[in-house]
Amino acid sequence: MSYFKNFMKANRAYVDLHGTAHLPIKPKTKVAIVTCMDSRLHVAPALGLALGDAHILRNAGGRVTEDMIRSLVISQQQMGTREVVVLHHTDCGAQTFTNPEFACHLENVLGVDVKGQDFLPFTDVEESVREDMELLRKSPLIPDDVEISGGVYDVDTGRIHEVL
Repeated sequence: MSYFKNFMKANRAYVDLHGTAHLPIKPKTKVAIVTCMDSRLHVAPALGLALGDAHILRNAGGRVTEDMIRSLVISQQQMGTREVVVLHHTDCGAQTFTNPEFACHLENVLGVDVKGQDFLPFTDVEESVREDMELLRKSPLIPDDVEISGGVYDVDTGRIHEVL
């Protein structure tokens, strides 16, 4: 059975807490956060964010991809964000494979040839944050005056440390 029924039940309780106030479409802090889809990383409470405070963009590994940049351009040019935080985390699933072995796995399991596809794995989490910050700084679609910061969230303690 799908877990969706449980989500719907939980949502009824959430609606009671949510209230009916209409929040502005633009994020209050003018910040967009690029982070991982990992279920152990609960971004809003970890950063003290409330509903409507920031855009939170997630994918596997929290990597800066063309689609992340597309979302950031919309966030900045249409929604007024002026800062980007790249937030990766310890014990990431993107650290558990290489492109060649994952391509082989997909060919064996799905019968699909994805050789040459970059799934953006990494070994050093701090270096992955630096790489992604540099991609943003070099992108012609991200203005030079947009502040770019980075950090690593520790999944065991909840502590975030800055990456320079």
